Amino acid sequence: MGLGDKIGNASDKAVGAAKEKVGDATDNRDLQAEGQAQNTSGHVKQAGEDVKDAAKDVTDGLK
Repeated sequence: MGLGDKIGNASDKAVGAAKEKVGDATDNRDLQAEGQAQNTSGHVKQAGEDVKDAAKDVTDGLK
């Protein structure tokens, strides 16, 4: 995974968590849901990149 991907995923998780907290604090359900979605998206993207990295490690080990 490239550095840009790592930064993007971390950003999605952090911004999503912040939106969710602000949504909780202000009782703004739309912002809360948007934050949850963005946070989840960052986690899913990170997991996908981790799987790609693991697969690459396995294929590199077979060479």
